[in-house]
Amino acid sequence: MNSATNQPDPIAAALAALPAGPLTEAGVAEHLAPLFSRVLARNEVYLANHSLGRPLDRMANDVRGALDFWYEDMDGAWGPWLDAIDRYRALVARVIGCARTDAVVPKTAAGQGLRAVLNALPTEVPKVLTSAAEFDSIDHILSMYHARGRAHVTRVPPRDDGLMHVDDVIAAISPELDLIVVSQVIFATGQVVEGLDKLIVAAHRAGVLVLIDTYHSAGVMPVRFDELGPDFAIGGNYKYTRGGPGACWLAIHPRHLTDDPAPPLRTLDTGWFAKREPFAYDRPDTPDLATGGNAWLESTPPILTAYQALAGLEFTLGVGVDRLAAYNREQQATLESFLSDHGVPLHSISPRGAYLLVPHDDAPAASEALKERGVNTDARRDATGQGFVRLCPDVLTTTAELEKAARVVAELTPAHRS
Repeated sequence: MNSATNQPDPIAAALAALPAGPLTEAGVAEHLAPLFSRVLARNEVYLANHSLGRPLDRMANDVRGALDFWYEDMDGAWGPWLDAIDRYRALVARVIGCARTDAVVPKTAAGQGLRAVLNALPTEVPKVLTSAAEFDSIDHILSMYHARGRAHVTRVPPRDDGLMHVDDVIAAISPELDLIVVSQVIFATGQVVEGLDKLIVAAHRAGVLVLIDTYHSAGVMPVRFDELGPDFAIGGNYKYTRGGPGACWLAIHPRHLTDDPAPPLRTLDTGWFAKREPFAYDRPDTPDLATGGNAWLESTPPILTAYQALAGLEFTLGVGVDRLAAYNREQQATLESFLSDHGVPLHSISPRGAYLLVPHDDAPAASEALKERGVNTDARRDATGQGFVRLCPDVLTTTAELEKAARVVAELTPAHRS
């Protein structure tokens, strides 16, 4: 049953019928594609799943169900609404490999999670080390804290190859640092940052906390939060888990969620939902915070964002992150072969996340021209300023669509390639 609407769940039925083992195009077409009838009615080749994930049909029903609780029960809706938030936290925890559900704290943006961490550090002006390749919002927040004298931020640049190297970040670690912020997958290029385990060990040896940005890894590759062992992770469901804007989260390692042996970190980004008994309306002189990750909650939470994300998270976990990642690699190889056949050069990065890069001097214009021809992509620049059109197959993308995309890319880009 669908917990949001108490109706038979089409996702569960489809997943039960999906054959075990590696995904196949025939299996996807028969069992999974019918779950996406609304977006598949669009007449386009969608290769921007790394930007905005395609939603399942059930998502709209889930959100409608949340609104129905409001219409029918008014404040009685808070029971099922809070249950949905708890389910959301549990599903995100499973996606990122976190055993403790309350360690996942809902946020409306990954940047909100970063600010909560910055505002929990015990140093008045914390020293932060990051890369020069972080997503714009994360970089902007760190720049603002630095400009206002609320943090001292140092950035490690990429090497001449345009890639970030963990050894360069490790070399910049010192005991004076308070926090390191680095992505698991670089947003502009899809580079998988190898050696994060070494970085985390080196940082902890120096007494430095680590926050990893998983926005381009969660749902499309295993994150293994507990195994990797960072102090914090941020991410969201806008992309690979198809949850739309506003459905983001902060994960806090359990070692920071206990009072033993030392007081845990406490953020200034708080509100009445972080109180031990929020509905008791007590006002003690010293804040009486909830236990565990609930102490990191804030004021009245948004509800619909949790409902937005449930279907995509259930779909991702039901199909399996490993199976989705393996199928995506096959699709990338197929698309790469088609592009090669048409003479389109690629900027090859290995290992990489879920998409390919076509270098272009005016990548935004090229992406817009592709969209006018029915191939939906997007464009970004890397830390060196090189522009790329990004091509990300979705599990729903067919081989015929990949071949069409390669042909259209070849027709529209040759005169402008770098």
